[in-house]
Amino acid sequence: MDAASPLGRIETFLTKLGAALAAADTEALKGLFAEDCYWRDLVAFTWNIKTMEGRDAIAAMAAETLAGVNPRNWAVEGEPSEAGGITEAWITFETDAVRGKGHVRLNAEGCWTLLTTAQELKGHEETKGATRDHGVTHGAFKDRETWAEARAREEKELGYTEHPYCVIIGGGQGGIGLGARLKRIGVPTIIVEKNDRPGDSWRKRYKSLCLHDPVWYDHLPYIPFPDHWPVFSPKDKLGDWLEYYTKVMELNYWSKTVCENARYDEAAGEWVVKVNRDGQDVTLRPKQLILATGMSAVPNVPSLPGMDSFTGDLHHSSKHPGPDQYAGKRAVVVGSNNSSHDICAALWEAGADVTMVQRSSTHIVKSDSLMDIAMGDLYSERAVANGIDHHTADLVFASLPYKVLPAVQVPVYEAIKERDADFYNRLEKAGFKLDWGDDNSGLFMKYLRRGSGYYIDVGASELICDGEVKLAHGQASEVTPTGLKLEDGTELPADVIVFATGYGSMNGWAAQLISQEVADKVGKVRGLGSATTKDPGPWEGEQRNMWKPTQQEALWFHGGNLHQSRHYSQFLAIQLKARMEGLPTPVYGLQEVHHLS
Repeated sequence: MDAASPLGRIETFLTKLGAALAAADTEALKGLFAEDCYWRDLVAFTWNIKTMEGRDAIAAMAAETLAGVNPRNWAVEGEPSEAGGITEAWITFETDAVRGKGHVRLNAEGCWTLLTTAQELKGHEETKGATRDHGVTHGAFKDRETWAEARAREEKELGYTEHPYCVIIGGGQGGIGLGARLKRIGVPTIIVEKNDRPGDSWRKRYKSLCLHDPVWYDHLPYIPFPDHWPVFSPKDKLGDWLEYYTKVMELNYWSKTVCENARYDEAAGEWVVKVNRDGQDVTLRPKQLILATGMSAVPNVPSLPGMDSFTGDLHHSSKHPGPDQYAGKRAVVVGSNNSSHDICAALWEAGADVTMVQRSSTHIVKSDSLMDIAMGDLYSERAVANGIDHHTADLVFASLPYKVLPAVQVPVYEAIKERDADFYNRLEKAGFKLDWGDDNSGLFMKYLRRGSGYYIDVGASELICDGEVKLAHGQASEVTPTGLKLEDGTELPADVIVFATGYGSMNGWAAQLISQEVADKVGKVRGLGSATTKDPGPWEGEQRNMWKPTQQEALWFHGGNLHQSRHYSQFLAIQLKARMEGLPTPVYGLQEVHHLS
């Protein structure tokens, strides 16, 4: 083997890495990494989602975890590649508890990035492929229980005579995907959802809503969309898919069920969750509670003088009924991000007179450009043709530490800015205030840092360019009986006012369902600590409190877009299964609390 070849470089690194870890030689370990280096671990070493930045941080993690992890059998998977002075490869490994997969990038100094992920728990693997259930026991038996009878018994008993190990509050795509993961590894779980049917969280939104992310990015675990599925899913079609998925995956899904309150019984080591299921009060006692209430959690509704005096319709975008009843009416939509643009366009199509109130600058990117330049190499038909399915794409994306992502994203959005220069010129000429993020890193970083401040243009921007949707600027100061007044004195006559003003931190649901004390104990959910707009520091290096242990014992947060829900549900499910089986799960680097909301 040529030691200077890509394969030789990777194998030499893995041999030395394995030896340093086996000997717990942290000095030797530090010597294998470049000065600027990152080790991102998804559960395998830390029982956490944690990125170690720099040699000292890597050595500190290893010193504390190695005795219980015992990593070994490092190997290259597939053919390494080399470009631009970086050699990279997929790798496999195992520990006492898990079989893992990872990714490594080497530069001239040593290892630049290392990703390690737990793929499955030893002894608790998913039943699939050659290990799938037989489905029926051949032979003749008296009192045989059919599949339908067994399902009916499970649905009758779980939550009543038998308590689930997990309760998931929220039955949207996040709760459904996680429920499927847990079902596959034998974790008794109930999903609690207030709506009548799975998928209603999509069906009940404004009728023009569709996914702005492409189909390749949005698959659910285990069952990808069929290859005729549209690139952008309409909301009702997606709702039907979620309902179908819930049934096929045999999930214990309690619709028409409202979680009234929950508290943690420390003495018993379990939650006491009181729900009302279709008019019946039920008390559940799970060991683990997961809030999958969605990133669009508690609506931010401004409190303005005069709101009660308005003679028309006034509501938050989450309650928007659709445009049909506002034909010929004057509509004012406060906000200038995704929901605002979608609602404005739908209102215009229905014949309303529409004004958008832009309170601060917004990042806009055309859907075609985003798909081609920003996502095409990982999530597209082109990527699939190149052998990159969504599983591989997820790990590629995960292998890039958040600290280095902005530098990777800046040239992407510079290319988009150049490609669509005429479009942006027309928008600015129309008076729309544009931005590209605090450091020009564009949409993905805005999403990761704050979950807002952008619009993926699927047509509404052209209405602004053409003056069909009018623009007003500034903060709202007062609601009058006949409209909205801005701080500069501008008065906007309106028959309907829609506040597309976003949502608060997901821990707002913890405050509502559990207590403000627990919400404050956990702290702010989501964001990286980048010290950019709406993402206060200090730097955290991972999404706050998402998919990992929190400061509240046995309380977890799960959600995000379809990609995040799919990808990180795997690692959350492994953490929950390990606890159910009583495996040691010492958490390294438990999330600290710097912000309450």
